[in-house]
Amino acid sequence: MGSGKGAPDHWVAVVKPGRILFEMTGVVEEVAKEAMRLASHKLPIDTRFIVKDITTGSENLLGANQIEG
Repeated sequence: MGSGKGAPDHWVAVVKPGRILFEMTGVVEEVAKEAMRLASHKLPIDTRFIVKDITTGSENLLGANQIEG
């Protein structure tokens, strides 16, 4: 008899609406947008791109990679 567990076939993570999935720094905004656009096509959820102004701390919603509710 073995330990009773087989090899895991897949993993599941619960991701609630509003959760930020990816953050980038040190990259030109256009490059970051394109990278996130490509990544968002591989996700089975709607996404948004958010830019945070580090001088004021405010967020600007632009269109990819935060889960919408």
